[in-house]
Amino acid sequence: MTVTEALAKLEALGNEKVRNLDIRNGADTRQFGVKLGDIRALAKQVKGDHDLAMALWETGNLDARLLAIHWMKPKALSPTDLDELVRSNAVIQACDWLNAYVVKVHPEKEALRRQWMESDHPIAARAGWSLTAERIAKDAGDLDLAALLDRIERELAGAAPQPQWTMNMALANIGIHHAAHRVRALAIGETLGVYRDYPTPPGCTSPFAPLWIGEMVKRQNVRA
Repeated sequence: MTVTEALAKLEALGNEKVRNLDIRNGADTRQFGVKLGDIRALAKQVKGDHDLAMALWETGNLDARLLAIHWMKPKALSPTDLDELVRSNAVIQACDWLNAYVVKVHPEKEALRRQWMESDHPIAARAGWSLTAERIAKDAGDLDLAALLDRIERELAGAAPQPQWTMNMALANIGIHHAAHRVRALAIGETLGVYRDYPTPPGCTSPFAPLWIGEMVKRQNVRA
């Protein structure tokens, strides 16, 4: 498949309502408004390759980038390549798919995590905090959770919207998975009040850290 053919397939799947929603969520006009499910289906139905993926990413088209993410080979990307990909994108949907499907399985993700945790670039910082939240939940290892809480307490309320979301995720994961730090995590969340009034659909868990922690601890039957 060529870039032109891939773009044609995406254009045929375009939806005006999705396109308008994407624009409201920060995308520009370089997109067709393809539903995420249709992008996933196309990625499975059509054979892609890493070179095609990189060429699609370079178009700047949101739908092409989302499709490209499914065809990228993480091991074919150097840490510098991946850092450049992360920083070249400003749309949260593409940012989070890139993080989920490529960054989190990259062999150098820990080195990148450390780098991005010190970055002033909002999308790089979002990726760094996302990887940190994952480590907190799965393998805290040598992480200094008390120091992370200190930093979250200082920075969360004033953080840019992009890293604020994943920093808050890290706060919640400390409270959910590490009982020794739960009381402090709850207190920080309550005091800062970040996402306290976030509109949450019925049946979904609020991103407000105290509610999030409480709900997940209850589900896991973990003693508070």
